[in-house]
Amino acid sequence: MTTQNLLVELFVEELPPKALNKLGAAFSGVLAEQLQAQGLATADAVVTAYASPRRLAAHVTGVLAQAADKSVQQKLMPVTVGLDATGQATPALLKKLQALGADVSDPVAAVAALQRAPDGKADALFYDSVVKGASLQVGLQRALEEALAKLPIPKVMQYQLETHCALPGWTSVNFVRPAHSLMALHGSQVVAVNALGLTAGNQTQGHRFEARVSPVVVGHADDYANVLEKDGAVVASFAARRAEIARQLQAAAAKVGGGCKPIEDDALLDEVTALVERPNVLICAFEEQFLDVPQECLILTMKANQKYFPLLDAAGKLTHQFLVVSNIRPDDASAVIGGNERVVRPRLADAKFFFDQDRKKTLESRVEGLSKVVYHNKLGTQGERMARVCGIAKEIGRAVGGDLLAAQAEQAARLAKTDLLTDMVGEFPELQGIMGGYYARHDGLSTEVANAIEDHYKPRFAGDELPRNTVGLVVALADKLETLVGMFGIGNVPTGDKDPFALRRHALGVIRMLIEKDLALGLPELLALSMPVFGDKISGGPEALIDFIYDRLAGSLREQGYSAQEVDAVMALRPARLGQVGQFLLAVRAFAALPESPALAAANKRIGNILKKAGEVDAHVNAGLLQEDAEKNLYAVMQKLLPESEAQFKAGDYTASLQTLAALRSPVDAFFDDVMVNADEMDLRLNRQGLLKSLHVAMNRVADLSRLAA
Repeated sequence: MTTQNLLVELFVEELPPKALNKLGAAFSGVLAEQLQAQGLATADAVVTAYASPRRLAAHVTGVLAQAADKSVQQKLMPVTVGLDATGQATPALLKKLQALGADVSDPVAAVAALQRAPDGKADALFYDSVVKGASLQVGLQRALEEALAKLPIPKVMQYQLETHCALPGWTSVNFVRPAHSLMALHGSQVVAVNALGLTAGNQTQGHRFEARVSPVVVGHADDYANVLEKDGAVVASFAARRAEIARQLQAAAAKVGGGCKPIEDDALLDEVTALVERPNVLICAFEEQFLDVPQECLILTMKANQKYFPLLDAAGKLTHQFLVVSNIRPDDASAVIGGNERVVRPRLADAKFFFDQDRKKTLESRVEGLSKVVYHNKLGTQGERMARVCGIAKEIGRAVGGDLLAAQAEQAARLAKTDLLTDMVGEFPELQGIMGGYYARHDGLSTEVANAIEDHYKPRFAGDELPRNTVGLVVALADKLETLVGMFGIGNVPTGDKDPFALRRHALGVIRMLIEKDLALGLPELLALSMPVFGDKISGGPEALIDFIYDRLAGSLREQGYSAQEVDAVMALRPARLGQVGQFLLAVRAFAALPESPALAAANKRIGNILKKAGEVDAHVNAGLLQEDAEKNLYAVMQKLLPESEAQFKAGDYTASLQTLAALRSPVDAFFDDVMVNADEMDLRLNRQGLLKSLHVAMNRVADLSRLAA
């Protein structure tokens, strides 16, 4: 059967920009899936999504006008129900066949046409029929309705259709935005489908101001993108429009010169792509006096409020020029440039005003104000929280670097949250911490303390950098631990996808800092010193929180490429010092590659089971009670290898420590072949259990090797 390519477009009013790309992908994806499910499109059909501010469209290759007929076998009923004792059709069978459209004028012939086959418990009757393939009109109607129903619409609106639309009278329609036209072309033929009160045709609208003709008529499905760009002045493809904007941004930056480059922000680029149909990048500028304001403030106000692309120089410093992505291409763009420059000026002036006003008060003078800001109804105010963070930071600082670090960390923790009370952070919450660092430097605080205040939220997200100095590291740890211990202490734990206090992110931040900075502090120790500052505000121990953090660590390690067996082996021992985990994993990986590994892992598992049944076992061996040659030989080898392995472990050479134990394979195998561990004589049994206990302790110092057993 011959095929043609299909084009479907829904033309609407401006769609939500942050959702546009997802809407376009969902519309085209579901439409194609439904056509394939009905046999109207092949499994290898190429689907192209189009999404612009005012349209969603899909182009699907190789679509049939009529799906092929399909043979269907339907189970009717058990033979004992469908046929009587003489083999004649029962009324129930005839009624069922008639409902399916079968000819029952000759019951004997109707029965003869049925198939008999076992269906689990008994034989059943099956009816073979041919279902006529769906026409494109019927199939596309279903597919279109399904595609619209499954759109990930952020918020639905209701509007009315007028009498000239396809539906009579005034009818309410629920959709993301009012729809104005529908296009459906199979090759050059219009497919008569309906949606949202609209009947499909071959016309759409182009750019609001720069379209060459109106309406834009598309003669063939394959001409859609070209005709829309030529006659409608619209780049319909989201990806093509995004690439064109990126190209123009780089070209404009090169035109400015001086090694300038536009700020990299994929989310901003996506949003701007969803706001324009015909991108045109223009170079604008503001007064250089505004550069006295921290560049983070200026960048944020330009990006968040105006959707502009700030220009950075070769050193990464903000320049007084910025790029605007306009939706029009006038011969003289000066009016557009001037308008954008006028619009941004008050925004920058506001930022400068906030910055100047905030610096009139020191951070220290704002500390008292934290006691008036509620943090959580069960955990008190921000002032109380600040005091807890100070206490934790002081303890961590003393443990890591002594009294000087403890004093610096306590000072930074005391001031870290005060920028929440500033005008700048009130306007731009994203700048918390960053502005605190600027104001701390203005107050004359030390670089270590100012940087710590700025960095104490880090890492803010996956891949973010860690605090740049030890003071910042201590305060960041204290801040995250206070949140984790406090929230778990009052029962505010994440459930499913809900994590309103970002506890998973905080846990991963703690993990990263402990691992990447290799702090000589164990996780249980950290949690133990964090709990006393809460007094009676929390209840219960840290066990649930410890489990939570280790679960996050295990998931993170698997995402980094370690196998489930490797991760389980190391995490089974709950290593207190997380900085050692990476080395443990590499040691386990090297051990698992040895030919002796499977046998030793299996033996370790067997030893673990024996000791578990034995209960409390003392790792002590009386050499005088060793009777069998196999146990004497194992003991002798252990006397030689275990001290060597332990010394390597203490020296931090975990790989060598495990590989040294690989030589135990033969004596361990011989022991289990020749020695009865649970001997009748109690002293022999306890001595052999003690021998295995000594071996088990040595073998599982780095990881639980039994987890490597198949």
